[in-house]
Amino acid sequence: MNIFNFFTNQVLGMKWLSDLTTLLVENVFNLDVTSRLGGSIQFFIYDTIKIFILLGVLIFFISYIQSYFPPEKTKKILTKFKGITGATVSALLGTVTPFCSCSSIPIFIGFSNAGLPLGVTFAFLISSPMVDLASLLLLAGFFSMNVSILYVVLGLIIAIAGGT
Repeated sequence: MNIFNFFTNQVLGMKWLSDLTTLLVENVFNLDVTSRLGGSIQFFIYDTIKIFILLGVLIFFISYIQSYFPPEKTKKILTKFKGITGATVSALLGTVTPFCSCSSIPIFIGFSNAGLPLGVTFAFLISSPMVDLASLLLLAGFFSMNVSILYVVLGLIIAIAGGT
């Protein structure tokens, strides 16, 4: 097993947590996880803990990244680019800035008022809430790294096309 498969299965897929909750259900509750009741209880415990772990890690990393990309710094970077290059840079910058849709709209209005080209602001508006670190990690955790990378690539293409 190579490192990538181990990382995908054990860390992102949390196979270790699945095995641990299976042991818990079988040994503490004396239920078979292949039965409906045992499988339901194992699934509920596993998914609840997995979601709390993912949200905790995501909130920590997003807060850390957000301290380096305030809206003013983003605006300063985006004023240097125009056209398809501007839309590409804006879409890429929208993926690393942890702004949700509720904060992207005021930022979009601020970018428009600051005189940034409309295409650049649209590319940022599309990619910022759609393609972010949180969605990348959650999709990788629930599905696979391939699905999450495909999601990011398609999200960037949509944002760049919308910006142009």
